[in-house]
Amino acid sequence: MASEQAITYAEQIPDIALTVQPEGSLGKYGRARLACLREYKKLLHTHLLTQGTLWSHLLETQQTATTRQKQIITQMMQAQGVTEQLKADNQMLWLGKVNNIYACADEIVYAELIYA
Repeated sequence: MASEQAITYAEQIPDIALTVQPEGSLGKYGRARLACLREYKKLLHTHLLTQGTLWSHLLETQQTATTRQKQIITQMMQAQGVTEQLKADNQMLWLGKVNNIYACADEIVYAELIYA
């Protein structure tokens, strides 16, 4: 009778297999998205984790955020006239503008992709 119970219990154990995860490492945007999911979007985090798609979601977010940041920086530099000529003429002004553009682009990416 004990062996019959063992078979019954063995049949009830689900067959769980890990899926193959994509290769890659997370940058600051991927890690920030993970922290946001863990802290504020626990249901989505659990869903992605149990479906085995969390890592690919984080890598995709990292790639999209990096691409968007570069795009924003390029557009803002053109709009504000930040050129190599400005860099040659007044390095401190150029540096201040570039730092401001990078900070603004970072905030836009966080608002659009990370915290959304």
